[in-house]
Amino acid sequence: MAQRYGGPHSPQGSRIPGTPPAPVQVAPPDLRVAGQWRARVVFLSAFAFLFPAFGDAPGDMILGLAAGGLLILSAWLAREGLRARAAWTARKVARRQAFPRLLASAVTCGAALFAGGYIAHGLSAYPVLYALLGAGLMLGAFGLDPMSDKGMEGIDPFQTDRVARAVDEAEKRLTEMKDAILRAGDRSLEARVDRFAASARSLFRRVESDPRDLTAARKYLSVYLAGARDATAKFADLWAQSRDQKARADWDALLTDLETTFAERSQALLENGRTDLDIEIAVLRDRLKADTRI
Repeated sequence: MAQRYGGPHSPQGSRIPGTPPAPVQVAPPDLRVAGQWRARVVFLSAFAFLFPAFGDAPGDMILGLAAGGLLILSAWLAREGLRARAAWTARKVARRQAFPRLLASAVTCGAALFAGGYIAHGLSAYPVLYALLGAGLMLGAFGLDPMSDKGMEGIDPFQTDRVARAVDEAEKRLTEMKDAILRAGDRSLEARVDRFAASARSLFRRVESDPRDLTAARKYLSVYLAGARDATAKFADLWAQSRDQKARADWDALLTDLETTFAERSQALLENGRTDLDIEIAVLRDRLKADTRI
């Protein structure tokens, strides 16, 4: 039977002798953001206004620099809007964006082309046509932002706001944890943190799908993740200096224990949700039986 290669220098290869193997985690696919190359094209097009601006009259120079700056801003807004839309699509429960970045990107691009058209043609119909054409092309290339909430029917908005803030804070702790392990300079350790993050995010998704579970999961999203982040930061510094195998084994065992705890909590929340559903169904059935007797 074929075996996967796991040499000492492979990302998942080396494991401390005598330590139990880490549980196999199926990591969620990386967030795919399609169309980012289009934002780079918009960014590069800004230099068509920036470089010639330095040879123009002072008034046209200001307008040229403004047009180039607006195109750079448009490219940045488009890139952030694509990321936000991809995150909205990936989640089962999500709110629409408070600020529509893709729409703002189209408006900003139109303003940039209006300024460029004004330099070339003065105040006429051409700058307006350039602005409308540019905004339309941006909307055609990048699309619109999500304009509605998803999966939030029958859910208290106050609860979803609390969950969103808690998950954002938990994601920041995971990001800090991943940044800290980079100091160790070991790809296998980075992969270990990625597996832990995948396990933690499964609990995040569970809480997002039912905000009522936040109270039961809050310490997992805050206290436990903060402890894992601090332990990872201290271990990364120690490993970079001494390559202490005992410290590595202890740190790996800590992450394994936390993964098990997160998985158990996620399963418990799922079972509680199933129990609540069974109770609701039983109550409705009793009411139906009572109504049919009348």
